[in-house]
Amino acid sequence: MKQSLPYQPGPIGVFDSGYGGLTILSKIREALPEYDYIYLGDNARTPYGTRSFEIVYEFTLQAVNKLFEMGCHLVILACNTASAKALRTIQMNDLPNIDPDRRVLGVIRPTAECIGSMTQTRHVGILATAGTIKSESYPLEVHKLFEDIKVSGEACPMWVPLVENNEANGEGADFFIRKYIDNLLAKDRQIDTLVLGCTHYPILLPKIQKFIPQGVKVVAQGEYVATSLKDYLHRHPEMDMKCTREGKCRFYTTEAEDKFIESASMFLNENITVQRITLE
Repeated sequence: MKQSLPYQPGPIGVFDSGYGGLTILSKIREALPEYDYIYLGDNARTPYGTRSFEIVYEFTLQAVNKLFEMGCHLVILACNTASAKALRTIQMNDLPNIDPDRRVLGVIRPTAECIGSMTQTRHVGILATAGTIKSESYPLEVHKLFEDIKVSGEACPMWVPLVENNEANGEGADFFIRKYIDNLLAKDRQIDTLVLGCTHYPILLPKIQKFIPQGVKVVAQGEYVATSLKDYLHRHPEMDMKCTREGKCRFYTTEAEDKFIESASMFLNENITVQRITLE
């Protein structure tokens, strides 16, 4: 095991394979505006949702190591696929060797924690990428906390392309949004809570609301992840001490800067600058 080196406080790292993690970052910055952040998007290699467990783990570990190099002691995987396919392995196998005092957290656990108080029927639906659904991470996390809740999932392979190609508000989006919701509800008519298990999906929320039955709640992850992070820092003052507070946020991408800025405008209501980097 490596000895922990004397540390310099640094920003909180936020990683996503694409742009959807910006929806998580926005809510975190609303809840914790005084902290510094680095957002890293592996936009050149997105999407992760269709990739194998091995590749998602490899790419995610590269990003985590890069954020550690940039001074982050705490990294949030603002990506459901990375949280589903890579988080546990990184936490258990890699962190003890990299630095046992650093932490990597995901978005699935905080989302699962909020479900128990939301569902009355104890029937919950998950709309996510194929990779997240195949991993069964949501049923596993939910059942650790709430054994009585039935969880059904539906992969939505067209939803991320709709968002990233700026078609979220187009009429063509209606067909694919209705299709996957209908498929999920056909599996279990008692579902009263729908989890948007991909960080891109909140962009589709106005249309999703059109096609769900009255009384069905929709869970968008951002505010729950932000609340969970705030609670985590309160419970772990030793980590809170390692986070700098100047209210700054830096952006990095593995894609071209101009493409990132154009696409990020769908998720952020601010002008940003971004720097291109490589992951290896």
